[in-house]
Amino acid sequence: MSALNWKPFIYGGLASITAECGTFPIDLTKTRLQVQGQVNDAKYKEIRYRGMMHALVRICREEGLKALYSGIAPAMLRQASYGTIKIGTYQSLKRMFVEHPEDETLMINVLCGILSGVISSSIANPTDVLKIRMQAQGSVIQGGMMGNFLQIYQKEGAKGLWKGVSLTAQRAAIVVGVELPVYDLTKKHIIMSGFMGDTVYTHFLSSFTCGLAGALASNPVDVVRTRMMNQRSQQHGGHSNYKGTLDCLLQTWKNEGFLALYKGFWPNWLRLGPWNIIFFLTYEQLKKLDF
Repeated sequence: MSALNWKPFIYGGLASITAECGTFPIDLTKTRLQVQGQVNDAKYKEIRYRGMMHALVRICREEGLKALYSGIAPAMLRQASYGTIKIGTYQSLKRMFVEHPEDETLMINVLCGILSGVISSSIANPTDVLKIRMQAQGSVIQGGMMGNFLQIYQKEGAKGLWKGVSLTAQRAAIVVGVELPVYDLTKKHIIMSGFMGDTVYTHFLSSFTCGLAGALASNPVDVVRTRMMNQRSQQHGGHSNYKGTLDCLLQTWKNEGFLALYKGFWPNWLRLGPWNIIFFLTYEQLKKLDF
């Protein structure tokens, strides 16, 4: 086993922050689409947005352009932690199993992806809760990132900051366990086929493919996770809308139909696609730096 290489951690964090800034408005529309239409929550019962473009236009018109970046601070903090740990852990775990990249197998890469996704998402969960709460509030955000953090902690305790952590870990296991191995596999086959070398075009095609695969695999978990995280703990003996992740999944399916689990799919894919393209193009260029 080779010594721990710090570069994937740094490059992964920098590339993640770059990709997040470039695709954040799409992520915000996805959150708004996923939280609407909940028949058991008066605040989010109304169907305000017909789709991604309608959501973008309506948010801009009613709340201003600034609202498209509601929650950007915790999102960047999340990527600085989640993205750094995810990529660094993934690359480090692969080198623990095999010394040379050409010896990697799909099974090893999937296992490393699942483990790195679970570890990184569990650590970064509070920033995810903050981001979703601030995105759902939009223009009515009060107190900024620290104010919202303290409000959640005071009203819901530490448990509130790790709300939905099991779903976050499950989603990360699916996304990272699919996206990173698909990227590596696609890139490896394109290069070995002689169709293209290790060029920016190969990186683009590989990242586009892994973004689509990740969106298809993760969207149902993402819908449930978003609703669970956006749900406030009820005070004075009240009851939460959902008793747990399975209850949320079943209620969503029962009340809104199976396709409700794919609410926000297009903005999810349109975010994961460009996000992965920006991320991997940035990451691959950072890898070429000689220092």
